[in-house]
Amino acid sequence: MGPQISRAADKNEFFTPEGCYIVESWNTKADKSVSVARARVLPGVTTRAHRLCGTEERYLMIEGAGKVSVGGMSAQEVGPGDVVYIPAGTSQQISNTGETDMVFYAICTPPFAYANYEALD
Repeated sequence: MGPQISRAADKNEFFTPEGCYIVESWNTKADKSVSVARARVLPGVTTRAHRLCGTEERYLMIEGAGKVSVGGMSAQEVGPGDVVYIPAGTSQQISNTGETDMVFYAICTPPFAYANYEALD
């Protein structure tokens, strides 16, 4: 794969059953190593508990405030600049505890695939 630019203007935001809005910033068959998605969670919303089988995930927090629960770890406050690492197959859930939208990038290795998503509720 040669150099590429994935333009934000070419992407559409969509609502997921998980309870957040997603823009697939980078998820292409040409790159089998990583995917990047922008997630947006409205104030007061908690996403569905879920896990990604065979996929490690990182949340790079950009805007807003929240609490994240990962595996057996107690809920932790997160905000801009924080990175949350989620091992493959580990339960995860995030709540927007602020007054504005909470935005983060979900970075998955290998790339996110819906077949690996498992709701836990």
